[in-house]
Amino acid sequence: MSRIEFKDVRHAYPPAAGQAPVYALKEVSQVWEDGGAYALLGPSGCGKTTLLNIISGLLTPSEGSILFDGREVTNLPTTERHIAQVFQFPVVYDTMTVFDNLAFPLRNRGMPEPRVRERVVEIAAMLDLSDRLKQRAAGLTADGKQKISLGRGLVREDVNAILFDEPLTVIDPHLKWQLRSKLKELHQQIGVTMIYVTHDQVEALTFADQVVVMHDGAVVQVGSPIDLFNEPKHTFVGYFIGSPGMNILPCRLEQGQPVFANNLLSSSYPVDTDLSGKLEIGIRPEFVSFCDDGIPVEIQKVEDLGRYQVVTVKHEAEQIKMLVGEDQAIPSSSPHIQFDPGNLRIYRDDWAVGPGNA
Repeated sequence: MSRIEFKDVRHAYPPAAGQAPVYALKEVSQVWEDGGAYALLGPSGCGKTTLLNIISGLLTPSEGSILFDGREVTNLPTTERHIAQVFQFPVVYDTMTVFDNLAFPLRNRGMPEPRVRERVVEIAAMLDLSDRLKQRAAGLTADGKQKISLGRGLVREDVNAILFDEPLTVIDPHLKWQLRSKLKELHQQIGVTMIYVTHDQVEALTFADQVVVMHDGAVVQVGSPIDLFNEPKHTFVGYFIGSPGMNILPCRLEQGQPVFANNLLSSSYPVDTDLSGKLEIGIRPEFVSFCDDGIPVEIQKVEDLGRYQVVTVKHEAEQIKMLVGEDQAIPSSSPHIQFDPGNLRIYRDDWAVGPGNA
């Protein structure tokens, strides 16, 4: 296992003739601590897989350095980095048995057969594959084949990290939670560094201790699931994480407090009044509530999700989402809403400002 460090890493794919390079990965300086469980979270095209492939050595970055435990590995090939990688689609040998698939990485490295058998049996037990070791892989379902892929990543004891590139995409939705829970359990048992790429916030937030949120080729925030929900440093983090995501609304400032559509609000994160640039407020739907005297709104839609309702309201040109408990009444006429000051944040040019955001 290793501590993986990026120093000023950037990457651009070769541009078309006569065009300037476009960076798929903007400058990243990041550390993945030895033994940690990390997720790279973001939409398609944000640079997640590019970053993962740079760690594994499938790509050499255009700029910057990569270190494993302080050792420069930027130009080392994949074979010398001792990285296991699990891809989106299962990579298995259909004509081989489950046992032989799991044993392949070990036999390929000349491990004695008694130790191969011991290790394969151990990993198969972890993945609930013990009763299928003599079965050919061709007869397995997609989730069974992906378990083999996971096992091939886990079976080696000499890996510095295991990288997962959207490994549950092809799995049936009702089986995803089982494999996700199993992967979390395996990390706790084995303790190897794991980095998991996904666009699914549920996968990222349930697997990882630290989530690296990416947007437009850049890392915009790194933190625990709780930190990302409670203290989004960037409007993208607020909007992308949460269901529904954070409401992002235009504002101006008056004596350090935000004014939304001529409604003076109160925030626990006041800022200087001389800020320039695009100013916005962010408030999660959980912290918007109906009140007797506040911002007048028009109710546009109510979605009943059982334990709570998602209510969409409109004030002038702006839509606002709010969560209302199943036992809470929705006003039938002249509704007004208010924002919780302790969870109302101010953003300038998409970045949080105010105390704690220097």
